[in-house]
Amino acid sequence: MAKRVYNFYPGPATLPWEVVQEASQGVLEFQGLGLSIMEISHRSKEFDQVIKEAAALVKELLEVPDHYHVLFLQGGSSLQFAMVPMNFLPADGTADYINTGAWSKKAIKEAKFFGNVNVAASSEDRNFSYIPDMRQVQFTPGAAYVHITSNNTIFGTQYDEFPNTGDVPLMADMCSDFMWRKFDINRFALVYASAQKNMGPAGVTIAIIRDDLLPRIKNDVPTMLNYKIHAEKESLYNTPPCVAVYVVNLMLKWIKNRGGLGVIESTNRRKAAMLYDTIDELSGFYRGTVEPANRSHMNITFRLPSEDLEKQFIAEATAQDLVGLKGHRSVGGCRASLYNGFPMEGVERLVNFMREFARKNG
Repeated sequence: MAKRVYNFYPGPATLPWEVVQEASQGVLEFQGLGLSIMEISHRSKEFDQVIKEAAALVKELLEVPDHYHVLFLQGGSSLQFAMVPMNFLPADGTADYINTGAWSKKAIKEAKFFGNVNVAASSEDRNFSYIPDMRQVQFTPGAAYVHITSNNTIFGTQYDEFPNTGDVPLMADMCSDFMWRKFDINRFALVYASAQKNMGPAGVTIAIIRDDLLPRIKNDVPTMLNYKIHAEKESLYNTPPCVAVYVVNLMLKWIKNRGGLGVIESTNRRKAAMLYDTIDELSGFYRGTVEPANRSHMNITFRLPSEDLEKQFIAEATAQDLVGLKGHRSVGGCRASLYNGFPMEGVERLVNFMREFARKNG
């Protein structure tokens, strides 16, 4: 590689260079078999070890009890938006959704194909700049489940504390903040996350599902979209995305070798704090778009005094190998995504650039 730039894109996201290097060796030849990981049979004992080890590492790092299954699925979180209600929302039932941004809205849209959806709380009134106070939410008695989006990639908000839904199953799209810290999985019946933010390349989605949910699955769910089938077959009902699972396994080992999720969380918090402190210090030039209490540690969103300055900022940053800082097309502005694999020195480079840019243009 002629040079390695700092990748602030929201996904596919940057991976640690040592993980990229190790993965490249497996692409050339895997475990001395004379085969690439791209060619190996998903039924071989070698790949069976890879996928089982990955599931075991998810359980170890998150302290997941035995009565949960770890699944490796395809279709991204977007397919999960439909799979969740397809499996668990009866035609005459109601599911509660918390609307905190674009991906929540997509999940709500899909759920409405299968049953009644109650938007129990929403932050759309202030352009998704905050997380609703869960203490004030009125959930539907006897709801099929409650669904949240734990981190909002586009708008830059994140749950600090998760809602208490009692006996109603809590489900979460954790696509953009899965494995950035420990959380109490016992609060959840189902969580799912595409790998391409914190965990590896695009192509595989990790789902953690509680045993007692499986008997609730409706009888008319197609085989490939049925969580119970994937749990029974240990994610091998069909050919899984072998390369993506392999890289996820390497990434999980990287997290463990660095000291586990406690160390990863501490590092992620320092990275985000460095950038937010700069935005706040230079608040006459940069403006955060999220209420401070609900700021994401993964996706830091901010604006400059004008759209022309934002375009100039992005162009000059790109020229200095700070790429992917353009905000989502639906909201504009700037966004820096600081996932697990993003290095501290990249944040240092960015804040130094931001200071100099503000000095020249403020």
